[in-house]
Amino acid sequence: MTGHPTRRTVLAGAAVAAGTLAAPAIVKAQQAPIRIGVLHPVTGALAQSGTLCRAGALLAIEHINAAGGIKSLGGARLEPVLADAQSRPEAGVAEIDKLNEAGVVAVQGPFASGIALATTQAAARHNLAHLVDVGVVDTIVSRGLTNTFRFGPGFGAITRMALDNLVRLNDGAGKIARTVMVIHEDSAFGAGMAKLMNDELPKRGFEVVETISHPTPQRDFTNIALRARQARPDLIIPSNYFNEFVLMARTFQQQRVSVKGIYAVLGGAASNIRFVREHAEAAENIMDCNHWYDPRKAQSQAFAAGLATKNVDLTYETMLNYACMQVLADALERAASRDRGKVIEALASSTFADHIMPYGPTKFENGQNTGAQPVNTQVIKGRIEVIFPQAFASAEPVFPMPPRG
Repeated sequence: MTGHPTRRTVLAGAAVAAGTLAAPAIVKAQQAPIRIGVLHPVTGALAQSGTLCRAGALLAIEHINAAGGIKSLGGARLEPVLADAQSRPEAGVAEIDKLNEAGVVAVQGPFASGIALATTQAAARHNLAHLVDVGVVDTIVSRGLTNTFRFGPGFGAITRMALDNLVRLNDGAGKIARTVMVIHEDSAFGAGMAKLMNDELPKRGFEVVETISHPTPQRDFTNIALRARQARPDLIIPSNYFNEFVLMARTFQQQRVSVKGIYAVLGGAASNIRFVREHAEAAENIMDCNHWYDPRKAQSQAFAAGLATKNVDLTYETMLNYACMQVLADALERAASRDRGKVIEALASSTFADHIMPYGPTKFENGQNTGAQPVNTQVIKGRIEVIFPQAFASAEPVFPMPPRG
């Protein structure tokens, strides 16, 4: 026998009904995540750098989401869609097509210039914004691709600053260096650097006595070290990726290649704390003109602390990808839309300045961030110090290098 409903049971039933009716409204209020393609070479010869790039991008996404997501889109969170370029341009292109099918609104990556030349063009076919993190070959942004934006400086800007600072360094030491050997890996990245160096060094009073290319990967630098000992240049200017740079520097140390300076331009390990930590003697006093962050900023310090909690090394790969994701989040905030065309428009009109790099405001002209600049670093007493520009310097340069061996 059932009794009549009491006031308590009526109220309880009403609460349940209200909750049932309210639930869809809550679900409806939750914004779908914004899918972002995070494309880097995390396997193959470039996996070391690609993995660091990915770590920087993911840390930025974590911080952006923790700060409330994209507020103009109801607090929508960024959702990374991870892709592996496998250290090959054709693999990067295939991943762009997959990211397009996955519904990403933009792509960040892909570290290497040769891969970026392919992936930016593939992304253009899908009207997909492609924010380039590291790739320095200037052709990336000189082809008129309106979907392509490079946050960091390119070859032209990096080479100009590298040579200006090299002349300043040499003049300050009494013009002790006159001859140069250029050593480079043979892809678009290294070959482009070598051509610029051969064009520009003679204009600055230096003689290029030899230019040596090598593949990536390169397993043995003994012959190159012996050629350096025979040529006896005052300076060696190398440009290659992490593994090759480490092997080259160690071989130079073992073969007692003694020069006045190893002055890297975009050296793959010269500004990498892992190289310094694991091969301190080979790394000591090596200089580099490369990407670096501004450690004076509070958010730069938070970024470095975040990497430390994840046991990830502080490197230019992590720095640039963290900053690129900040720029992309700012564009999404201003676009207030997931529409690909509007995201491209927002990136093109960027004035974002609240990033971790020693740059001015982000302003893209023909896809290149004109506010970007490199810095010079040097390994001094087991630390990576900034030596140029003076505004960011943490130490005075050591030049010439003390003799080795």
